[in-house]
Parts: sequence; C-alpha cells; structure tokens
Amino acid sequence: MDPSTRVNHPPEVELAPDNRPLVGPIYQSVKFSFDDSVETERYLRGEREGFFYSRSSNPTLRQLERLLAELQGRTDCLLTGSGVAAIAACLLALCKAGDHVLLFAESYGPTRYLVQGLLGRYGVRHRLLSIDDLDGIERALAEQPTRLVVFESPTNPITKIADIGRISESARRHGALTVLDNTFAGFHNHGAQPVDVYLHSLTKYASGHGDVMGGAIIAEASVITGMRRDVTMLGPTLDPHAAFLIQRGMRTYFLRYERQCANALAVARFLAAHPRVRRVHYPGLADHPGHALAQRQMRDFGAVVSFDLDGGIAEGDRFANALRYFSISASIGSTESLVMPPRLLGGFRVAGPLAAAAAIEPGTVRLSIGVEDPRDLIEDLGGALDAAFAA
Repeated sequence: MDPSTRVNHPPEVELAPDNRPLVGPIYQSVKFSFDDSVETERYLRGEREGFFYSRSSNPTLRQLERLLAELQGRTDCLLTGSGVAAIAACLLALCKAGDHVLLFAESYGPTRYLVQGLLGRYGVRHRLLSIDDLDGIERALAEQPTRLVVFESPTNPITKIADIGRISESARRHGALTVLDNTFAGFHNHGAQPVDVYLHSLTKYASGHGDVMGGAIIAEASVITGMRRDVTMLGPTLDPHAAFLIQRGMRTYFLRYERQCANALAVARFLAAHPRVRRVHYPGLADHPGHALAQRQMRDFGAVVSFDLDGGIAEGDRFANALRYFSISASIGSTESLVMPPRLLGGFRVAGPLAAAAAIEPGTVRLSIGVEDPRDLIEDLGGALDAAFAA
C-alpha cells in the first residue's frame, strides 16, 4: 500500500471483548460505515441499529442521551448544540401554522421570543398568562384548542414555582402537550410529574464548568420518534467532543448540585436578614410563596438566589463591582458563583399588564451559587452590600 493511501486507511485497533475502556471514547467521526450496501439500506429504513451520519446519531451522543433520559425518568432524548437550540427545535417540531401555544410572562426571554416572534411569523398564535394564574390557564385551555403549554419551574430569574401537576393535568384534559424547561431544577427533579417534554440547557448543571454548550429534549420514545426527523433536518447537532465533556461533567453532577443547593440556602438566609435587602426569592425559604409546593415537587431547592436590593441600577452596579468571588456573567450552574445585577436583567422584563407578574424590580439581582466555601461567599456579599450603600 502506498503511504499516501495508508495515511487515509490507518491500521485498526480492536479491543478484546473482555478489555474495555472505563471512560467511553469520543467518536469524533462524521461518517460510519457498514460492511455492505444491503445492511446500510436496512439501517436507513430503520430495520437495524447502527450509525451512519453524525447529524442523525453518534455513539458518543447516544450514550449521553440514554443517561439523561434515564435520569429524567423518560425513555428517549435528543441532543442539540445549545439550550436555546433545544427550545427552538422542540417548538418547530411540535407546532404548525394555526396552532395555539400557551406561554407565560415568567418564561425565559428567548423562549418568549421564539413563540411570539419566530413562530408568530409562521402563523402560530399564543396567549400570555402568569404561571400563578391557574384558573386563567384552565379557562384558556377550555376556550381555545391548544397545542403546547410551555413553562418552566423554578422560573428565571425570580424562582417562582409552577404547580406542575395541576398545569399538566389541565393540559392533558384539554388535549395539549406540556413542555417544561427543567434547567433550573435539574434532571433529578420533576420526573414523576405528568410532563410530556422536558427541555434542558446542558450548558448549565450538566456541564457544570462553563466551558461547553449543549441542550437536550427529553420525552418518551414515541414523542421523540415523532420529532426526530424534523430536529435532524434542522441540524442543531451537538459535537461529539462537547458531548464527551458534558458526559464527564455529569459524573460530578450530584456532588456539585448538592453543594450548590446547600450554599444557596445559606446565602439566602444571610440575605433575608440583611437590612439592605427588601426581599429574597429562594424557594428554600419558608416565606417564599412557592415553598410548600417546592417541598412537594422537588428534592431540593436549586442553586439560584435572586433578591431585591434597596435602590436600583446605581446601587446594583456598585454591589456587583465590589464582589470578589462572584463574576458578572450570564448563565448559571458553574462551579464558580455568578451575579447578574439589575442593569443586565432588562431582557427578562415583560411590558404591559403582566409586568407585575414577572416580579422584576429596579433593584433585582440574580445570583448563581457555586461550590465555594459558603463563609467566603457570605463575607463577600456582606462587603459588597456595604460598598453599594457607602456614603
């Protein structure tokens, strides 16, 4: 064999059946091959298992898909290159012109844009309510045939708790599918609820280290099968190396999440007692409006703490700028703690009569709590609060 041929057909290395890697390999290959065209055609017809083209499926991605589906209590999963890609692909795969979507003022900004803006251009109608308005949700579903009810719990950034059971039961009774963005709660929460489709940004707690992006759509296999062709054709493919990094991150998922939740509760209690903090939004506090509901629905209370600071933009800027261990940054779920001051929460606000439901005030701050020592975080927050109001 000529060397120019050999470099394109290198020697194969095969492991013996009793010799396995402890960490799954990265299948950094776009293309896969069968031994003959007949078997290739059988695969393309869905008559046998295998892999052919990584936009459709890849062994590294498939391992992660199976893990996430199992953790969430469902049977199948589709991976995407970002959390927003998962939201967009899900909405496009499940909706058609003339459909109606029920949406909420407390929803993630990109989700609202995708329903109101993108889908709206293609003839999908929507209705905007508050996640607290359970009677309004029931009336809306009774008044108009609805395709999807799209919501999240806890909400971003105020951590409202949705009554997932009641919303899902109302939707099912009226023939609508429920789509829950479960990113804040994590894969170990809400799986027992009668939700049809779960969405996750893998960029957050799954990755855990702020160095890789990804998204997941999780549902029963019958639902995923109906979505798979559309999602594949849209092409929001997760790269195998990114899937490997997320799989690696999942090994410490429970360790990180447990520490972050414990830290978040300590931080929330500190803030609740501080004279410059008017209100703390954390479902682990007994005075949070959704505390009892969160206790019933969740195993823990999450790692996002939001609070309303006295003052507004100026005080929020001084507070954020004085922090040492909290970086001013978007996203959540990393091992390091993050802060979004009031100046940067504009995209979460909702105009009109539902602005109050979103509950974002001029001094609202969002914290994503990391795995640092809670004493250091609390000392940092106390010093920054002092600096925010120094004469």
